[in-house]
Amino acid sequence: MRGAIQVDADTRQEILDRSAELVTAVLQRNGLTSDDVISILFTATPDLTAEFPAYAARLLGLTDVPLMCATEIAVPGAMPRVLRLLAHVDTPRNRAELRHVYLRGAAALRTDLPR
Repeated sequence: MRGAIQVDADTRQEILDRSAELVTAVLQRNGLTSDDVISILFTATPDLTAEFPAYAARLLGLTDVPLMCATEIAVPGAMPRVLRLLAHVDTPRNRAELRHVYLRGAAALRTDLPR
């Protein structure tokens, strides 16, 4: 499943707080626990370099889940300061039942999704 959040500034604490907010919302809205998570790929826009988003997931207790961070493509005009995730999960739910999570300013990226 997918998710994104826009952060206010490129600071270590802001990246940790927003990353934790995003991971927590994805798990809660989909009724998942850390045992259901197979892996997570995090990306950050090129203007976010103060901390690894995956570190926030580790602080939440996802200590045995493979996590990876990468940089988004620097597309001119793209929304700045965005953290994204792609979570691979094990769930009996079908795809139509999963809820992708777009928070704060990143909600504008997917106006087609229910809030």
